Formats: sequence, C-alpha cells, structure tokens
Amino acid sequence: MSTPSELRSSRRPTTATAPHGLPGWLIALLAVASGMTVANLYYAQPLLSSLSDVFHTSTATAGALITLTQVGYVIGMLFLVPLGDRLEKRNLITVLLTVTTLALLAAGFATGFPMLLIASLVSGATSVVAQILVPFAAGLAPDHARGRIVGRVMSGLLTGILLSRTLSSLVSDLAGWRAVFLGSAALMAVLAVALRAALPQHAPTTTIPYHHVLRSTVRLVRTHPALLRRGLYQAAMFGAFSAFWTTVSFVLTGPRFHYSSVGVGVFALVGAAGAAIAPFAGHWADRGLVRPMTGIAFVVAALAFALAGFGGHSVVLIALAAILIDMAVQATLILGQHTVYQLDPAARARLNSAFIATFFAGGAIGSQLGSVVYHAGGWTALTAFGAALPVLALLYWFTERRQGAATKPSTAGR
Repeated sequence: MSTPSELRSSRRPTTATAPHGLPGWLIALLAVASGMTVANLYYAQPLLSSLSDVFHTSTATAGALITLTQVGYVIGMLFLVPLGDRLEKRNLITVLLTVTTLALLAAGFATGFPMLLIASLVSGATSVVAQILVPFAAGLAPDHARGRIVGRVMSGLLTGILLSRTLSSLVSDLAGWRAVFLGSAALMAVLAVALRAALPQHAPTTTIPYHHVLRSTVRLVRTHPALLRRGLYQAAMFGAFSAFWTTVSFVLTGPRFHYSSVGVGVFALVGAAGAAIAPFAGHWADRGLVRPMTGIAFVVAALAFALAGFGGHSVVLIALAAILIDMAVQATLILGQHTVYQLDPAARARLNSAFIATFFAGGAIGSQLGSVVYHAGGWTALTAFGAALPVLALLYWFTERRQGAATKPSTAGR
C-alpha cells in the first residue's frame, strides 16, 4: 500500500514540475472542481424571487431553500466527508458526484416546491466533494508549501461560491431556472469523468469501522481545542457572509435600486474580487501569521457591515462592503484550514469534516436569521446583525493567547 509521499513521488512529471512538487494542471483541476461542486449550494440564491412566483410561496419560504441546502451540506460533512479517511478517495468522489448529478436532475425537473427542497437537500449533502478535494490537495503537498497549495485550491472553491450567483442569474434569464440545475447536472457528470481519469489513487489512512470513524471525529473535537475554536470563528464569519448574500438580492431588486435578476448576478461579480485574497492568506499561514491576520479579518468584516449600513443608498458602497466581507471570510477560512490540517495528518478528512460542518451550521443559521432580521427591521437591522457576528468572534479571539491555542500534530484521531 503506497504512502502519500510515495504517491507524490510517483505522480511528479518528468518535465515541468512546480517548485512545490505538484504539477500546475493538477492544482488547477482541483481548484476548478472544488468551485464547480460548491457552486451547487448557491445557484438558487438569485432565483428566490422567481421560484417564489413559480411555486406560489412567500419569499421567506423560498429562502428556506438556501437554508436546507446548507443543512444538507452539514449532513454531508458529518457523515460523508469522514469517509475520505476510511475509503479510497477517488472512488468516493466518483460515487458522490454521480449522486449529485441525479439530485440536480431531479431539481431541474421538479414539479413542486417540496420536490425541489428534497433534491436540494441531497445535492447539498453530496456536494461535499469539494471538502474531500481540499484535504486531498493538502495530503499531496509538501509541508513547506501546504498553505500556498491549499490557498490556490480554496481560491477556486471561493470563486465558485461567488460566481455561482452570476452564472445562475444569466442562465435563468436566457433559458429559465430549470436550465440552471440541469446545466449543473451535466457539469457534475463531466467532472466525475475528469477527476476519475486524472486523480491518483489515494489509500485510506485508517482501517477502523465507519461508526468508529464517526466517533473518532467527535473525539477529535474534544482532543483539539483549536479545532473547535477555528470552527466557531468561521461559523461567525460564514453566518455574517450568508446573511449578507441571502438578503442583498432583496435590497437590489427592491424599490431603492430596481435591479433585475441579471443585475443581481452582475453585482455578485464584485464579490469574486475577494477570492484574490486566498493565495495571500495561504502565504501568511506559511509564515506563521495565523493569529494576527485572523484578528485583522474580524475587524475588517465588522467595518464592512458598518459601511454597508451607512451606505445603504449607494450601490457602490454596498459593493465595496461585499468585497471586504468576502475577503475577510476567505482569509479566516484559509488560515483556519491551515491550523486544522496540522493537528493530525492521518485524520485530515475527519478534521475538515468537523471544521466545515461547524461553520456551515453557522452559515445556515446566519442565512435564516438574516432573512428574519431583514424582513423585520430592514437593511439597517441586517447590517447591525452582520457586524455583531465578527465582533463576537473578535471578543473570543482575545481569549486565545491566554488559553494557549498552539497546535501540535498528534495521533489522537487515528
């Protein structure tokens, strides 16, 4: 059975090998695949008004589609991603993408809102492929370049999150909302074939039974305080991110700006600029700047929501706030993953499972509460709610040094 280091050696090309030991095409494929799969969680966001009309539901009920998709993602993180340590990863990725394809086909042909909800729940659960690919990349990368490589893959994932809204708006305007889901199903089928052909086989890192894998994931949370801390940091940040992007479409399509669904999608392009921070965050992590840059990101996020609140009558200021929010959220995500992946190299899939599940739960809560707060108190109340979340994370961050959040690799989760 080959070790990860042997796999890295055997897969290095004889011609153009990058300084960090991984071919550029493989990093690019992992980045694109991560972005394409995670985009499935966000295609519905700019379509909420249209779906509300089609299925004769209220906007608040339509918003539950986003929440349920993220709940599905949390379920997948808890019960499917840990299998990345237990099973051969390439086979696992192929199976999950096949199920995702079928779920998206069901969403595209949905005849009622409940059917769309169920299909979205399933597609959300199996779109966790992105979170199997990221630790896959971390395992193939050499220690000295792990932060940079994870940053590059994550930049693809984050770009997928941000561009998904624009793509969804444009496709739905041209061909209808069903084409969004059916088109994504076709992309998932192609991606399954491409990854199957390109990825190296990656042996399991543990042979313990599945229920022990799940139990060991819980044990990792207890064993590594830094895992829970970074998960809670990101839960606050992703909750704020989800609250902003779930409600900003209502602001832009409302009486103040009168944007069409395509206009909302074009606006979402500004958030894609935030993805540029990912490689820098990876570099900061490699240089040991995780803690100070995390604190700075919390401050930037809180100030960005304040800017969005005070500039509620200016789309330029709201766009600037969107860029700053996305940059802050992405920076803390990369910094957090760098910390988490060092805790136990043999349990990276399970560590990532606990980390991502924690903060996606925060995202689901933020999305739902954001809708409630916005409909109850308007944009000003929403921005106050969004600013409060990174402020709470910052207050928790101040306790980190006193409690000693230093991370050391261990074997506790094996």
